[in-house]
Amino acid sequence: MAGRHRLDPYDERVLTFCRERHLATLTTLRPDGTPHVVPVGLTYDPAAGLARVITSAGSTKARYVAAAGATGVPVAACHLDGRWWLTVEGRAVLRTDAAAVAEAERRYAERYRPPRPNPERVVIEIGVTRLLGSLPPLTSEQERPARQERPT
Repeated sequence: MAGRHRLDPYDERVLTFCRERHLATLTTLRPDGTPHVVPVGLTYDPAAGLARVITSAGSTKARYVAAAGATGVPVAACHLDGRWWLTVEGRAVLRTDAAAVAEAERRYAERYRPPRPNPERVVIEIGVTRLLGSLPPLTSEQERPARQERPT
């Protein structure tokens, strides 16, 4: 069945899964077209339509994204927890401005832990175009946070 794994950006299962501590893999493409896959911490901001990855400016993933320039480059990031998974697809750009870095660090600290100091930190911002996954159903015992409103 086509599209059975497509998820809504505001699906409560997506929001819950993205608040829990799950590492992800980020896939970028090397200049020769082969995949470069690395583990990352990833945060998701449905209101902005963004996923964010903090990294060092000199990292391979940052260099591949930076090489694409302002138009960005297609990427995919995948969380996996046993049989449950969530893939974020979109176009990534590299952000170096202090405000973008601070916001990404704040979100990373909420989901994972405060990041170590890094004066070379940059942010890979992924403009989310598609969410795919197979996520656990919400249980009545799970605390459900206030519903995030969709931007108008």
